[in-house]
Amino acid sequence: MSQVRRVVVDTDTGIDDAHTLLYLAGRPDAEIVAISSVFGNCLEEDATRNIGYVTRLLGLEVPIARGAAEPIAGVAHIAGYVHGKDGLGDRGYDRPLPEVTGESGAELLVRLAHERPGELDLLALGPLTNLGLALRIDPELFTRYRSVVLMGGSGPYAEPGTLLMIDANVNNDPEAARAVFAAPRNELVMVGVNVTAGTILDERAIAALRAAPGSRARFAVEILETYLDFYQNEWGRRIIPLHDPLAAGILLDPAFATAWTDGPVNVVTDGFLARARLMRTVDGLPPAFPHEPAPPTRVVTNVDATRFVADFVEVLSR
Repeated sequence: MSQVRRVVVDTDTGIDDAHTLLYLAGRPDAEIVAISSVFGNCLEEDATRNIGYVTRLLGLEVPIARGAAEPIAGVAHIAGYVHGKDGLGDRGYDRPLPEVTGESGAELLVRLAHERPGELDLLALGPLTNLGLALRIDPELFTRYRSVVLMGGSGPYAEPGTLLMIDANVNNDPEAARAVFAAPRNELVMVGVNVTAGTILDERAIAALRAAPGSRARFAVEILETYLDFYQNEWGRRIIPLHDPLAAGILLDPAFATAWTDGPVNVVTDGFLARARLMRTVDGLPPAFPHEPAPPTRVVTNVDATRFVADFVEVLSR
């Protein structure tokens, strides 16, 4: 077994975030150390309630901190139309607020990094607001984490004529994202929509989860329905992309990423949406306009989706 990764999870606990917590808890090479909430897939309070529900299901007792309820600047865009108003598909689960540490999400991220420098990995699954606020407390924060892996970004500039899914986590707080990509770090890994959108939990994989025994697989399938309702409008099939779980998979097993590029990432906008982009074209050239210098980010550009999906289903089916 590979070395255990001790993971601090920052999450806007929607459906694929909950799947990610199930996946991490089922991997013998992962230990969830603490969890902070943030707005995004649902309101921050619902994200916290969902953390409590999932950790109780898992029998997991870890520190939980309530994080940002809105972006550093601008207006929050809550994705209730994707994840249900409560973030877990509006299934009517009993979701009391869990016991929390009393510190903010940003303060939790800073405290743990100072208490255990070089030991922890930070996995960011939602808007980057808590990370941006934490960097205001400690600008060297990311140098104290073993690595920071985030689900967000859009990779390098795409092939002309190609459209990508919205980079929702960056678009929800571009100011925080700019701070994250500019900060000094040991290792920052961007797992963006350029690779997550094609990592598909298809009908066969969903059927395997439905057939699996146990409360974890049953819960994973229960919360899928609202997600499937949304994504059927994209592809005409009741299938979903594994956005957040893929980021966790790459944190634990970097070989799931079969190609990447290290380079500067900028947050750019077309006046409508903000995206985090590697400042490279599909041909590996700099973009045709000036961009800001930044420390290198490891930007994943291709993944072994088949192997990851098989692993995800196997872990949740145990």
